[in-house]
Amino acid sequence: MRQKFIPFEVIERFMTDVMVKAGIPEGDAKIIGDVLIQADKFGFDSHGVNRLKPIYLDRIKDGILNPLTQFEIVKEGPTTAIVDGHNGMGHVIGFNSMKLAIEKARKYGMGMVTVRNSTHYGFAGYYPLMAISENMIGITGTNARPSIAPTFGVENMMGTNPLTFGIPSDEPFPFLLDCATSITQRGKVELYAREGKDLPKGWVIDENGESKTNSEEVLKDLIAGKAALTPLGGVGEETAGYKGYGYATVVEILSAALQQGAFMKMLLGVKDGKKIPYPIGHFFIVIDINAFTDPGDFKKTTGDILRELRASRKMPGENRIYTAGEKEHYTWLDRKDKGVPFNDQLLEEFRGLCKTFELDDYLHHFENQ
Repeated sequence: MRQKFIPFEVIERFMTDVMVKAGIPEGDAKIIGDVLIQADKFGFDSHGVNRLKPIYLDRIKDGILNPLTQFEIVKEGPTTAIVDGHNGMGHVIGFNSMKLAIEKARKYGMGMVTVRNSTHYGFAGYYPLMAISENMIGITGTNARPSIAPTFGVENMMGTNPLTFGIPSDEPFPFLLDCATSITQRGKVELYAREGKDLPKGWVIDENGESKTNSEEVLKDLIAGKAALTPLGGVGEETAGYKGYGYATVVEILSAALQQGAFMKMLLGVKDGKKIPYPIGHFFIVIDINAFTDPGDFKKTTGDILRELRASRKMPGENRIYTAGEKEHYTWLDRKDKGVPFNDQLLEEFRGLCKTFELDDYLHHFENQ
């Protein structure tokens, strides 16, 4: 499929202008745009600018996402806090929650903030990167609308529930592990559907436990509860699917139980046949390296570990071993002078946004090649 690259600064300006016209304050719009654009910079295209319309603007239009974010701290201690996001913009809630956790870690060595009644907060790796920039370790997780079936089950019960770690190193890039606890995530299925591609076998199962590969059908069946994503490790126990199931459950608990938020089927986004907000929960943990050891020494040890892993013996026919965050760094080096990749369908969608929000000055950027 053809791709057209559009400069990052053009897309950031456009998204800010669109979101302001949709009722989002300019400062919040810039935070949201930065989270979305960072996903594309690092190659997490499933969580990038392609989600602007369907996941955020359409939900604002449907009245299930509040463009005006109320960030309320409902309980706070020296190293902890509980935040209620009141169904505001998840990126803004996530940004301010991680900022709060960093402030607590700077003062006390560690900080943890939990959130209830938030919404989709985008590229999870964005938030640990905030901690890394402060010489700290960042960890985050979030629950989501039901997608994953438990091991030996076929009903979608838990979200893709990413568990994400960011760790500074002395290399040009940090260790950044941003993974769903399912084999794939709903955003990747959406990407395959946009490109008209079938899914690999084993990613999704139907009500009989059989593999489903038609990406467009899978998106409909996930919403209808007739299909489910498989946990990391796959179906059953033979390939250790119970491990992904277990980690998804950990994220579900930490995203709901500490802050007494919503979980599992409470996140369906539908009640009595009508759309309602997805009251998602998150958690953010920050560790100040300086509370344990010299940050320079820590970074060197981390770098040594990563370099030794990459230098270890390789499988026949393989030239490289990678560590988490390395491929994302190379994607950034490749894209930094190009911009965001757009396929024909996404170009058409953004042309539609130009017309909807009367931003015709941008139309020429989104014309097909």
